[in-house]
Amino acid sequence: MPVAVAGRSPTTFEIKSAHLPLLALRLKTTDLQALDAELDKYYGDKPDFFSGDAVVVDLSALPADEQDRSLDFPALAQLLTRRHLCLMAASDGSAGQMAAAQEFGLAATSDILGRQAAPERPQAAAPAAQPAAPEPVLGVPPGAVVLDQPVRSGQQFYARGRDLVVMAPVNAGAELIADGHIHVYAALRGRAIAGARGWSEARIFAVMMQPQLVSIAGVYRTGEEPLPDSVWGAAASVTLLSDQTGDKLVFRPISS
Repeated sequence: MPVAVAGRSPTTFEIKSAHLPLLALRLKTTDLQALDAELDKYYGDKPDFFSGDAVVVDLSALPADEQDRSLDFPALAQLLTRRHLCLMAASDGSAGQMAAAQEFGLAATSDILGRQAAPERPQAAAPAAQPAAPEPVLGVPPGAVVLDQPVRSGQQFYARGRDLVVMAPVNAGAELIADGHIHVYAALRGRAIAGARGWSEARIFAVMMQPQLVSIAGVYRTGEEPLPDSVWGAAASVTLLSDQTGDKLVFRPISS
């Protein structure tokens, strides 16, 4: 029969397993000036977009001629700190890069990204013998931010960690941002950014799809690239598709 016996534990500390919501910053260059400029381009008008989020820098996507190039981790940390991000770890760099990361005091591991190697997103044609490891993204809990009023030009709304539902028109010059899905039950004429923290399963829905820009998990398409007649001005959805040829935004009409 089972027997329960008293145990002892330290009086000054406890060690527990923890689930950490990490953002993965997948670098495509070691040029920190170029990175700084592009971060300003995409987040310069959103000073509160990040709020002390922990970051692991993923070096698996560096081009071949930069895979052995040194990376200035102190400068990278300062660059991210200015944007309210906290650099915690590095992953999948060269031996020299990982040694420099550890010397700076970062954790150096690929396990932190929930994988053993450093693949791109799972390929559509790959055999599905084992389920793919989940992407290291912030979980999107149930519930949504709901807006009942029109979103006017110059206005910006961000649903942190949630879906965003808009029951009125989104005018040109307005911007919607959500870590989850975006639903617009009216005309979408402004910008819609779903999966803002890297959730590639996010979607965008609109009763009238006429956007200036749509983006899912950082993959975007601007209004300068005309949409097909079957989608423009119609009820439609947007999803992100990743395969051997790269990332694509897929627009689908929604049947009435």
